[in-house]
Amino acid sequence: MSEQKDMVLRCLSCGIKNRIPSNRLQERPICGRCHAPLDDILIRCLNCGAKNRMPEDRLYGKPKCGRCGSPLVVVEETAHPVDITDASFYPEILRFSGSALVDCWAPWCAPCRAVAPVLDELASKYAGGAKIAKLNIDENPITASQYSVQSIPTMLFFREGKLLDRLVGLFPLHVIESRLLAIIKTS
Repeated sequence: MSEQKDMVLRCLSCGIKNRIPSNRLQERPICGRCHAPLDDILIRCLNCGAKNRMPEDRLYGKPKCGRCGSPLVVVEETAHPVDITDASFYPEILRFSGSALVDCWAPWCAPCRAVAPVLDELASKYAGGAKIAKLNIDENPITASQYSVQSIPTMLFFREGKLLDRLVGLFPLHVIESRLLAIIKTS
């Protein structure tokens, strides 16, 4: 005899906890107090920080933020870091109104090559919320010297054109992502 498991879902409208049998989860359950649907989720906009209530079944319909109109779910799987140069650094990073991570690297550097997949993943995950860029310091020494890049990989974190943080060396995804989340513009 199989046991029926209940799930407890908190209503996003009134806050009350609702006990729902697991076999009824597919029926779009509603709150016992306010009758709001219990399959809604909250998505914070990476551009303006607004919380958006979204039914789960609309996640693949390219939802947009109710406040600023930015995409809430980016399904573009081919997002990659942007290659920048000394000439494009000013318009791409310093004049950029959002948050940016600049990876200072060189093709001969093994740790730089090791961090590349992490940056590809961050570029896909935060497309629309932050710009991920790569600066080859061998070909662009002016910007590297301006920001005192002496060891590579060096990651520079900018918000609205101002340098806020830097990481020097090879770090795992969760460390780089936490630094990026700390500088993402939310309001």
